[in-house]
Amino acid sequence: MFLAMREMRRAKARFGLLVAAIALLVFLILFQQALSSGLISSFVGAIRTQSAPVIVYSTDGQRTLQGSVITPLLEELLLSADGIDAGDWIGQGTFTARVNEADETTDAAIIGARDPSLGGIDSVASGRLAAAPGEAVGSSSDFAVGDRVRIVPVGVASTDAPEFVVVGVVDDAQLQVTPTLFIAWDDYEAAARSANPDAGEILPNAIGLRPVDGVTDVDLAERVNGVSDEADALTRSDAADKSPGVAEVRQAFQVIFLLYGMVVPLVTGLFFLIITFQKSASLTLLRAVGIDSGALVRSLLVQVLWVLGGGIVLGTLMFVPLSLVDLGTINLRFDPASVGLWAVLLLVLGIVSSLVSARRVLRIDPIEATTGGGAR
Repeated sequence: MFLAMREMRRAKARFGLLVAAIALLVFLILFQQALSSGLISSFVGAIRTQSAPVIVYSTDGQRTLQGSVITPLLEELLLSADGIDAGDWIGQGTFTARVNEADETTDAAIIGARDPSLGGIDSVASGRLAAAPGEAVGSSSDFAVGDRVRIVPVGVASTDAPEFVVVGVVDDAQLQVTPTLFIAWDDYEAAARSANPDAGEILPNAIGLRPVDGVTDVDLAERVNGVSDEADALTRSDAADKSPGVAEVRQAFQVIFLLYGMVVPLVTGLFFLIITFQKSASLTLLRAVGIDSGALVRSLLVQVLWVLGGGIVLGTLMFVPLSLVDLGTINLRFDPASVGLWAVLLLVLGIVSSLVSARRVLRIDPIEATTGGGAR
């Protein structure tokens, strides 16, 4: 420990630059991790947030709410599956709307559920749950409690168009990176007819299911899929994770994380290997005066831990202020689990990469101090 700290104090600039480089890499890793999670939540957060444990699409819908249509015959078939405690309609559409009578319009993804416990919202971050016609729960990154959202109608006076009052907001509840509202089925039907006056019967886009006690969500999804080839039943988490585009986004970020994971140990390993080469004569002399090779290796590992630990802590502190802001409608969150995982991973990789330098230290022959040699 004494040798390690003494050398670090004598070479503050050199070790400080390495700490700064690792801190920057840690900051970029945490930022990319938060960006990945926020982007995926903006695509499918509403699916993960809604209350139905199992969602059933039509196979033609390709696991998207708006592309799926559940016909009465398909509904009858899938509701005949064993293990269903309750099932009801879920509808979704994207509508042009005005918020608080603003001049500019915006797109809004509206999800209507006939049973709030099967496709609605269970809890809110602020405000309260919708309890009356014309009330809605909105995504917190787009709406505030008290906002009034009016659907821009087609072929009728704007005063006759449905208007919804946001009484509560929920975090991470966007759909397809679009401001999202959760409303009752009757309100959803009114919005659909306002946007398309010629629409006939408004059919559900999906069916939300809840299993009976003793039947898991996975078991229920498998049973429903066995009833009809036209039904595509997924648990809530699978419905979010297997939505179109989610896997591709995850794979793209995983490649980035892999590259970052390689850079940190390479930088650390090369730095300490170069340092070991540069001070080989000093290390040989220390061995010649009786310093045990184990003590020199421990000194090296102490330096590695200080450098990596300092870089991880500094990089995390740099990320904390950024995690308190949003990038547009994408929420960046500080996830302690992700920070802990990356800290452990980078520490392990950094220590492993330093073993090459430790091996060179162990190979030092103190006899070479009398011949002018160094570590081989």
